[in-house]
Amino acid sequence: MSQNTLADHTAAAMTTGFAAGDFDPLDVHAAVVDRMDDFEPIINALHHRDDERSRGAAEASATRWREGKSLGPLDGVPVTIKENVARKGVPMPSGHAWVEVPVSTHDSPITERLEEAGAIILGSTTMPDWGMLSSGVSSLHGVTRSPLDPNLTTGGSSAGAGAAAAAGYGPIHIGSDIGGSIRLPCTWLGLAGLKPSFGRVPLDAPYMGRCAGPLARRMADVKIAMDVISGTDDRDYSRLPRFAADDRATLSDSASDAAFDPRGLRIGVQLDAGCGEPVEPEIAATIAEAAERFAAAGAQVETVDPFIDDDLLADMDLFWRVRSWSDLRALPVEEQALILPYIQQWAQGGADVTGVKLMDCYHSVQEIRRRSVAATGGFDLVISPVSPNAAFPADQPMPYPKVNEPMGHIGFTMPYNMSEQPAATVLAGYMKDGRTIGAQISGRRFADELVMAAGTWFEQAADIPLPERTSPN
Repeated sequence: MSQNTLADHTAAAMTTGFAAGDFDPLDVHAAVVDRMDDFEPIINALHHRDDERSRGAAEASATRWREGKSLGPLDGVPVTIKENVARKGVPMPSGHAWVEVPVSTHDSPITERLEEAGAIILGSTTMPDWGMLSSGVSSLHGVTRSPLDPNLTTGGSSAGAGAAAAAGYGPIHIGSDIGGSIRLPCTWLGLAGLKPSFGRVPLDAPYMGRCAGPLARRMADVKIAMDVISGTDDRDYSRLPRFAADDRATLSDSASDAAFDPRGLRIGVQLDAGCGEPVEPEIAATIAEAAERFAAAGAQVETVDPFIDDDLLADMDLFWRVRSWSDLRALPVEEQALILPYIQQWAQGGADVTGVKLMDCYHSVQEIRRRSVAATGGFDLVISPVSPNAAFPADQPMPYPKVNEPMGHIGFTMPYNMSEQPAATVLAGYMKDGRTIGAQISGRRFADELVMAAGTWFEQAADIPLPERTSPN
């Protein structure tokens, strides 16, 4: 395991040190650059690295702190951004090989909010082709690997974001999620993260189910990041307001208190998604134990029955295949040949789908939304596994080898994308072989703050040690 340095500090610890004059943003930047130098040859988390530009931002931040003109709780704090989040002048390949990689002509709302807050953007992190794999396998980047064990996957599609967070490239890393792409890296890397309510974090290219949010080692850093990146932006026609009274309107009185207290909360525990792969026994036991911790603190814990089935999961998978087939066939022939063969074959499954069948799939998506809201609406929170499986080999595109199988590992995560509800992940424990297990904590739509507060409470109550990294030497 690499030596603990300033790179491993939380955002709050960094800014406290800046304010006290114990160290400055340049010291932190140097520590993070050293960490990246050590781990990048092993984990391959970064698509675009901005050492010179980020050092200049760190110098400017150091000056502000010396002059007492801090921009707030992210000023001088290192962050990374997933490569599909636009940064002006930075290549934006969306994880796949190109004859000529497109370069962004603008900054996304997330990029703008982070820079306005003084955050130090270190670079852009990797993802698999089109973000449609739950791994770090990419036709452009090769394989992104876990800093905990390079033989294991990071999860995806926020693969580089997860790897950077687990390796300690600073405290905050921005990913995106359309079916589990923030939460899956979190469970397989022992991280905290949030897939926010749909529209909570503005995007310049919103799409049904797609959200952006932070990955970090602790929920406190997730919350600090959300306070910044949730700023409204008119480019996102699905945008929500900043955290406000409407967040609280959906909660019971006991859930609305500023300090999280499980007493009086009605919490569901779901151990069967009703579709996809069965949950491994060690994972089910760990999640049941996490739910019991809330019960012991005074929550009313009840079982949530399965509410999604394999037919709905298959229609969701087919809907995405048609979308990716449309993207694939729009490329020049020479570009099509560069796409990862697994993705080419997967997208081919959407080639001959009729308009009527596609509408059936769309109606299934809406049924997923209806069932998710109906099944969880009576609970303040629902606790479940993130994935039924633990981390799999790094060079394997999916948890299962067969391309024609529907995505059998997203039965717990995908419904909350379609229902637009917030869902966080926190470290809940370990498999006997040391692989990490995350718990998903979801809430009603708009209840992002409650979900994060519950995650923070669980971290403190469970006091589970963070996973150790591999040695870079």
